Amino acid sequence: MTIRLAPVTDSSNPAPDSAVPAAPPAADQRLLVIDGHSMAFRAFYALPVDNFATDTGQHTNAVYGFTTMLLTMIRQQKPTHVAVAFDLDTPTFRSEEYTEYKAGRSKTPEEFHGQINLIIKVMEAMNIPTVSVDGFEADDIVATFAAQAEAAGWDTRVVSGDRDAFQLITDQTTVLYPKKGVSDIPPMDAAAIIEKYGVAPERYPDLAALVGETADNLPGVPGVGPKTAAKWINLYGTVEDVLEHADEIKGKAGQSLRDHADDVRRNRRLNHLLRDMELPVALEATELTHPDHEQVEELFDALQFNTVRQRLFDTLAERLGGEPEAAPVEATPEFTVLTPDAAGAAALESFLSEHAANLMGVHVVLDGPAILPKRKIPAPGDYGVAIGAALVAEVRGGADTAGTHTGQAEKAAVYVDLRLPSGNTSAEDTTPDAGPGPVLAAYLAEAGHPKAIYDLKAVAKALSAAGHRTALGTDVVLAGVVDDVLLSAYLIQPDRRGYGLDALVQTYLQSTLEMEDDPTQAGDQLELDLDSAADEGASSEEAVLQARAAASVRAGWMVRRLSEVFSPALIERGAQQLLLDLEIPLAEVMVDMELAGIAVDRPVLDGLFADFTERMEAAQESAWASVSEVTGGEKVNLGSPKQLQTLLFEKLDMPKTRKTKTGYSTDVESLNDLLNQTQHPFLENLMLHRDATKLRQTVEGLRDTVAEDGRIHTTYSQTAAATGRLSSLHPNLQNIPVRTEAGRKIRDVFVVGEGYGTLLTADYSQIEMRIMAHLSEDEALIQAFRDGEDLHRFVGAQVFGVDPADVSGEMRAKVKAMSYGLAYGLSSFGLSKQLQIPVDEARGLMKGYFDRFGAVRDYLKDVVAQARRDGFTATIKGRRRYLPDLNSDNRQLRDMAERAALNAPIQGSAADIIKQAMLDVQLAINEQGLRSRMLLQVHDELILEVPDDELEAATALLEDKMGQAAQLSVPLDVNVGVGRSWHDAAH
Repeated sequence: MTIRLAPVTDSSNPAPDSAVPAAPPAADQRLLVIDGHSMAFRAFYALPVDNFATDTGQHTNAVYGFTTMLLTMIRQQKPTHVAVAFDLDTPTFRSEEYTEYKAGRSKTPEEFHGQINLIIKVMEAMNIPTVSVDGFEADDIVATFAAQAEAAGWDTRVVSGDRDAFQLITDQTTVLYPKKGVSDIPPMDAAAIIEKYGVAPERYPDLAALVGETADNLPGVPGVGPKTAAKWINLYGTVEDVLEHADEIKGKAGQSLRDHADDVRRNRRLNHLLRDMELPVALEATELTHPDHEQVEELFDALQFNTVRQRLFDTLAERLGGEPEAAPVEATPEFTVLTPDAAGAAALESFLSEHAANLMGVHVVLDGPAILPKRKIPAPGDYGVAIGAALVAEVRGGADTAGTHTGQAEKAAVYVDLRLPSGNTSAEDTTPDAGPGPVLAAYLAEAGHPKAIYDLKAVAKALSAAGHRTALGTDVVLAGVVDDVLLSAYLIQPDRRGYGLDALVQTYLQSTLEMEDDPTQAGDQLELDLDSAADEGASSEEAVLQARAAASVRAGWMVRRLSEVFSPALIERGAQQLLLDLEIPLAEVMVDMELAGIAVDRPVLDGLFADFTERMEAAQESAWASVSEVTGGEKVNLGSPKQLQTLLFEKLDMPKTRKTKTGYSTDVESLNDLLNQTQHPFLENLMLHRDATKLRQTVEGLRDTVAEDGRIHTTYSQTAAATGRLSSLHPNLQNIPVRTEAGRKIRDVFVVGEGYGTLLTADYSQIEMRIMAHLSEDEALIQAFRDGEDLHRFVGAQVFGVDPADVSGEMRAKVKAMSYGLAYGLSSFGLSKQLQIPVDEARGLMKGYFDRFGAVRDYLKDVVAQARRDGFTATIKGRRRYLPDLNSDNRQLRDMAERAALNAPIQGSAADIIKQAMLDVQLAINEQGLRSRMLLQVHDELILEVPDDELEAATALLEDKMGQAAQLSVPLDVNVGVGRSWHDAAH
């Protein structure tokens, strides 16, 4: 790039700095130009670092503060154009002239690293240009933009925390200079500069040259302060004028000026801002426009910014006058509400005969919760009642030779009201054959009719037990679903913050579920001006039905549209088969699992609650007693970090833990370190109290979710973990400890239900290590698994150079921790901390491991390098996880992405394998006509409820299907257990 430099050698005449004479004011144009680095640092120090960080550990306080500051400026200043200038980490012409320029500044905080790049990404998503020029500072870019705007007759607002910007102030240019953080940013005009510094804005650089600027490491004239400098300038003029009259200035100040004349001239050259650079962005290209909606959503999901995203959209919509014309809110398709009689049935049959062969957007209205809320346990199967359903189709005209549709798209939609007539409680009390309900039920159950839906599992659960309460006339098995847009969105973007239908519509369609001409919103709660509806001749009931139908039809249409958008994206990511062959069939399997639930031994559960309560209270009393002398008998709240900090670090004067924003840390890791150092009985009892409290909370959560049928019905989420793992919710059955006595007692609560003989459990042995052996193709590990070796004993023998029989328990434990840790990017420091051994010993263990298993070392190195090239990792089945931070300039962020790159293929492959096993097991159960049923999936374990006469067949089936769920270079070893309770069936 060619840059024209403004002359800076003649600092005696700074008035004509503007490159072009000013044009008459253009009142309707206003430029907001921001010194990016300056304001980013202001934001960083204004907001607490600890309060702004993503789950990956990326600090975001500067990003958040900068974004909110910018939105405030847009709202207050009402600019038509916006640009942001950033410095580069390269030498500038100023540092080349004076090597001490800006030297001595404190080191940039580690937490700040990476945040500038994220701010630039936010600006990109907002379609706001960011400008940097090699060899020059952001100040010069800001000054040039301001000069260009002034020449064009525009009004300009400069946002900068650098006082050098004051020289830019004119009648058309105002500087917004922050006093405190990024919230207090008053405007500085010529009058404000004169009042504060005693000189006009164009003379401020002369004053700064005399006084010096600490931030830039430009020393001024010793003994000369702002008042003296202002007096000289007002008496003589510019710096050169002052220096020409230096002999007239008496006393020490005059002599000091004469002694440092060269420094003053250098300062004036360096603080002069260039105003005629050639910029890579034209002034007109800074026009404020609507943001890239999808890019903002994705980026703010990654940053975990929730509230500010809506503020961003609202601010720009307010400033620019609503949404962009290119993405208007789509109209709700016209629809027909079918009557509950023979005419309605005939109309639905006609509709289906025309459209059922095409992909249909289906939206089922549920009345009631899809997930059981805490302390509200409905009757078995009451997971939401289907009270209506919309079917929305799209028919296009003919296609050209390339297969592109050329005709006008037409939308066709119907809504079926599934509520029973008032006063009826059963479909048997009606004549369902006369209405559209049974016709709809047959369509929904027909596998040959393709359907797109949102949240297949929730809808299928409601339909599966709906017949006795709706006009469907029968319980419905939902079939023929070729797209669940909830699961599609997850496969496309597995790290997304949320997958609500409204959010997906907003992100991918730039539209909304809300209707412009209707006060209702899609969902369970409908708001309607019934008086207004009644005035128009419609009854309240009819108005509510029409509103519900409109909302449902709109949602069905959006589901259909999302499916169109997602289909090519799935193909591009190689995820279409994952959706069709794994995730959708798995959702169907989990419908039956969630409805079945697992039986609970209530007396055992209540007894555990009482036991853990007693343990918690006993530990609390012992803790209080151990410090009664220093507290004077005061009972410290063991759950209060503030009270614990006062007791531990002030009254007991214990060694300080790591510092947090609220004081010294009292988390588990810190307290364990303190206990190891001090062996104080208070800490020992405090830890016992915490353990008992956590166990009591777990048991309390289980008690709260036992349904009226005496069973717990957990809900599985397929979209909660980016790796593909299933998550258990309400209650979470995957966080019950398995390796502790207390955890095993909790598992004793889950028992076989009435009508069945036993629980059958099966899990994979060392599946992550087997996947590691397969992916790395390490011959030694593969052979060890094929020979049925104890893997950790085998590896221990290799690492420590002893016979397998001589591998001690301690050696085996170290190797086991290391083997699993390597798969998750564990460092030698992390291993030393985990095993409580010196770092050198941990480093030696890892070296010994890699010396003997070189293919593992090569795999771990190559998988990260490949992910960096591709931008994603992939499992054995091709499940991708995108990791853009692998190329971040923030080391902390990059390290976390590298650990994820190591972890995702292994953990994701394990998730794919157990999912495939679930499908294969269920298919085999169906084919063999068994009554046995799958109840739970917990990590790598499946739990089945089995009649006694099917135990042998079910065991063989389970071992076979789990063992064949994936074809690896090593066998999948399956452990099986049988017992009355989950604990008894342990293996």
